[in-house]
Amino acid sequence: MVKNSFISAIRQEKEKNCGSVEFQIFSFTDKIQRLTLHLELHKRDFLSQRGLRKILGKRQRLLNYLSKKNRVRYKKLISQLGIRESKTR
Repeated sequence: MVKNSFISAIRQEKEKNCGSVEFQIFSFTDKIQRLTLHLELHKRDFLSQRGLRKILGKRQRLLNYLSKKNRVRYKKLISQLGIRESKTR
């Protein structure tokens, strides 16, 4: 599973730090992918749509925090997850 390989990669960098920003963003990304697959089958599941929007907002806030705090870690994470195009400022 992708989650286990990513967790082991993060743990190699920081021992047993599951509260790290990178781990939280990965966890939200995993939930987003699962909910997206669910919503493809169940288009009228409005409660799941609401949950998806909440998780997307949380992930967006964490990504904004990480981009302001450490730009190198941010770019490395988005390239690993493949979640967005890199913006040039």
